[in-house]
Amino acid sequence: MPLTLQEAQTVIAGAHEHAGTIAALVTVAVVDEGGHLQALGRMNGAPPLSAEIAQTKAASVALFRRDGAALRQMQEANPGFFAQLDRAVRTPILAGAGAALIRRGGTIVGALAVSGGTAPGQDDACAEAALAAVDAGGAAGG
Repeated sequence: MPLTLQEAQTVIAGAHEHAGTIAALVTVAVVDEGGHLQALGRMNGAPPLSAEIAQTKAASVALFRRDGAALRQMQEANPGFFAQLDRAVRTPILAGAGAALIRRGGTIVGALAVSGGTAPGQDDACAEAALAAVDAGGAAGG
C-alpha cells in the first residue's frame, strides 16, 4: 500500500513540531517511491529556496533507494559519476542532510527531506522526528 496523504501530512507535522523545539524554520517535502512530490510544508519564515532543496533531496533518496547519508557516501566515492548525472536524468540529484526513506515493513513507500536548518544536525533531527511520527501511525522509517 502506498504512502497516504494523511501519512505524508503526519511526516510534515512531526518535523515541524520538532523544528519548533529547536528554533529552526524548515520546509519538509514528502515524495512517493518514484520521487514524485506528494506533500510539501514550509514553515512561516523558512527560506524560500528550502522548498526546492527539500523536494530535490527527497526525490534523490527515493530514486536511489538510499538514505541521505548513504547517498552522500556514494557521491563522495563516485564524484565523476555524480558530476555527469544531470546529463543522463531529468531529475536533479542532491545528496544532503535531512533526507530519509520511508518504509512500511521492508518496502519503500516514499521519502522525506528537510531543508532550512541553520545549525549542524537540525535537518537530520527534524527528519528523525518525522520518521518517528509516521512510524507511530503505521509506516516505519529506514
